[in-house]
Amino acid sequence: MKFGVIVFPGSNCDHDAYHVVSKHVGQPVDFIWHRETDLSSYDAVIIPGGFSYGDYLRAGALARFSPVMQSVRKFAAHGRFVLGICNGFQILCEAGLLPGALMRNRELHFICRHVHVRVETNATPFTRLLAPGAVLRLPIAHAEGNYFCDDATLDELEREERIVFRYCDARGRLTEASNPNGSRANIAAICNRGRNVLGMMPHPERACEDLLGSSDGSAIFSSLAATIAELAER
Repeated sequence: MKFGVIVFPGSNCDHDAYHVVSKHVGQPVDFIWHRETDLSSYDAVIIPGGFSYGDYLRAGALARFSPVMQSVRKFAAHGRFVLGICNGFQILCEAGLLPGALMRNRELHFICRHVHVRVETNATPFTRLLAPGAVLRLPIAHAEGNYFCDDATLDELEREERIVFRYCDARGRLTEASNPNGSRANIAAICNRGRNVLGMMPHPERACEDLLGSSDGSAIFSSLAATIAELAER
């Protein structure tokens, strides 16, 4: 089992992701510079948070053209696993690997705090160890986390159970007050139709140690590692 963490100019959560995989998941992991194109040795890649290319045009809009992204498209098409966190989610949407777009937060401010999210499905490689309806406490840190899609896309996401996490309150209720950025239908994370690509705005890699305020994010990485281990045994 081997993980890769893609690094763009401006990535700033790459070391957090590397730390979680190497120390908590206990698996080999490499940094992958955005100009590299060979992903053949990896089982999963993580596109971390940060401000790729300074978000100078639009969050994720420039990173989608980096050489590595063409390889990520092929990687995902072959059923391998891609986890995009925060800016990584934005990049996946810009690259067409996930539908919709991330817009400016409703109040037009950068938000950095813990929120609650509800597990909507455990029928993904990233949530298989979680129970539907479980509430996780995870941090967010973004200015463009307001998920938007058209009606047809929302219907498709709901029909195919591809909404993976929704913002909620501590009791799991979907309320306007618990939606920190104005995301449509309280969406915090979605997956692709093949369920091997997940994009999420909250930072699970910053919630794997109680010392940091929550260890709820560890189950996401453990779920992915368990999936890869199971596939290796077949």
